[in-house]
Amino acid sequence: MATLYAGTSGFAYAAWKPGFYPPKTPSHQFLKHYAERLNCVEINYTFRRLPSASTLEGWVEQTPPGFVFAVKANQRITHILRLKNAQSATEVFLKAIDPLRTSRRLGPVLFQLPPQLKCDTALLGTYLELLPKGMRYAFEFRHASWLAEEVYAELRQRNIALCVAESEKLEVPEVITADFVYYRLRKPDYTEQDVDAFAARARELLAAGRDLYLMFKHEQTPQGALNAEQLLKKAS
Repeated sequence: MATLYAGTSGFAYAAWKPGFYPPKTPSHQFLKHYAERLNCVEINYTFRRLPSASTLEGWVEQTPPGFVFAVKANQRITHILRLKNAQSATEVFLKAIDPLRTSRRLGPVLFQLPPQLKCDTALLGTYLELLPKGMRYAFEFRHASWLAEEVYAELRQRNIALCVAESEKLEVPEVITADFVYYRLRKPDYTEQDVDAFAARARELLAAGRDLYLMFKHEQTPQGALNAEQLLKKAS
């Protein structure tokens, strides 16, 4: 059966007390508490540095079976090399996060491209050939030139998801290119009616057999986490 995975981009926020975390929750217990209420988290930590095996093992120990970590690809791949000659960097990154894969806790790997990087279909196709099969990948494009059928075709060919990203700067449409869908919701506020609409769409995608990963922004309030929690309840 298809599954709805809902969460936020990160979990280690003291500002979420007392709205989401109980007032006396110590920081080392944040993830454990988070995973009691939500079933997925997007890890942005990996964008800036490679995680140690002990860090990943700690994350796995604090979360129940079925909980998954969506992981943002390292900036060396996406922002420094900009996908060019990135085979070695990609291999190093995937090796670093392999403990999540072997423990069956790895969700999609998210590749967020720089907003200044314009569409280059040949570059994209060459890079996608480097990615091992058997894992899930999502690409977040932040320049409008990428929103083109030839790009969608490259993704579809390899069962890679177009990240449906909402922000004040750019809205990426829901174009389904894989057997799962990945949303990143970054607008300033989402109403209860918005959450209801996401829940309705989630039910449609699940009925069609597609897993949905839906990540609300974290920011400095717990509202994103609370929205994700409501979404899981309403879509069930």
